[in-house]
Amino acid sequence: MLRRFIPVLLALTCGFLIATWWPDAPDAVRTMVTGAGKGPAAPGPEPQPAEAEPEKPALVRLTDAQIAKAGILMEAVGEGRLSRHLHVPGTVVPSANLTARIAVKTTGTVVELRKGLGDRVAQGEVVALLDSREIAESKGEYLAARVSAELQKALYERDKALWDKRISSEQQYLRSQASYQDLKVKEDAARRKLTFLGLSPAEIDALPNQPEAQFERQEIRSPIAGRIVERRVDPGAAVGRDNLETELYSVVDLSKVWVDLAVSPGDMPLVREGQAVTVRTEATGEAASGRIVFIVPVLDQNTRAARVVAELANPDETWRPGSFVTAEILVSDKPVRVMVPAGAIQTLEGKPNVFVRVADGFQARPVTVGRSDDDGAEVTGGLEPGEPVAVANSFTLKAELGKAAAED
Repeated sequence: MLRRFIPVLLALTCGFLIATWWPDAPDAVRTMVTGAGKGPAAPGPEPQPAEAEPEKPALVRLTDAQIAKAGILMEAVGEGRLSRHLHVPGTVVPSANLTARIAVKTTGTVVELRKGLGDRVAQGEVVALLDSREIAESKGEYLAARVSAELQKALYERDKALWDKRISSEQQYLRSQASYQDLKVKEDAARRKLTFLGLSPAEIDALPNQPEAQFERQEIRSPIAGRIVERRVDPGAAVGRDNLETELYSVVDLSKVWVDLAVSPGDMPLVREGQAVTVRTEATGEAASGRIVFIVPVLDQNTRAARVVAELANPDETWRPGSFVTAEILVSDKPVRVMVPAGAIQTLEGKPNVFVRVADGFQARPVTVGRSDDDGAEVTGGLEPGEPVAVANSFTLKAELGKAAAED
């Protein structure tokens, strides 16, 4: 009986000594010593954590007929471009580079107006006739100066020939030369005056053959091609200087128009000349593309907005000045490897997912979403180019998935 307790006493004594003299002894040593008297005991296997079962991919089973009935559209994902746009209001206005005013430069009376509002005119076409005493006097002065200059030129050439042969005196030759130069200056001055009053070089050259009865008649021509948008006088009206009306018509070429855009100061760093602009009107649904041609550096005092001018091609004249439009300014445009429409991404359990087409229907697949724009988003993980995904009515698949989870 005493022999059975001797090992236990020895173990307790050794344990006391180890605890006293070797307090930092490893637990394994202490266990070995203190457990020496308990007899052999097979150590039990340490409990292992239960392995989690792999999560099965969420699957919505649908046939082709069910997919078509639900209106689910599919599209193979691939490369795309991320575009950001700035939406601003605008107004269509005539291009300042293609606008002209047909005006008179002398006093007179309007005899005939050949164009009405909306009529088309060609560049250089006669649009009105004017009777002016000033024109008649200027034409007479020019013709007189021209005749005198031509006569003196003949005398000068004769005296020069005589002087070359030493038949006449040098003094006579020099007087003829001075007289001719003086008359030539007067002729040139009279011609410039007619040019200033609106006569073309061809009209001036034709004056010697023009009947005197038509000397007071002046033809008013359009400086550009376009359409008449304003008529300011009537036949018989006195026009010209001295507080009289000088403008007869306003003509505009609408083959190109401008769009005045109002951009807030906070968005101005995103706008620069040359950027692409898409203009739309809600009234007709028309859309056209243009580019920014000018940015006014001064803010409007009333609206505190900056004026940005975009130019649109308008060959069919569908864009009428005065129309209100909405413009999209292309701020950035970058290529991406995989891009999906915004309607393809659905949030499941707080994470973005897309529904990939598989043999039995659609599989919800988690994806990593990168940058996005107005229409889509970049997928940086979870999808490869070419995989078909649901891009329209994908919310139906999300609802079916939620319904199946509720039934389970």
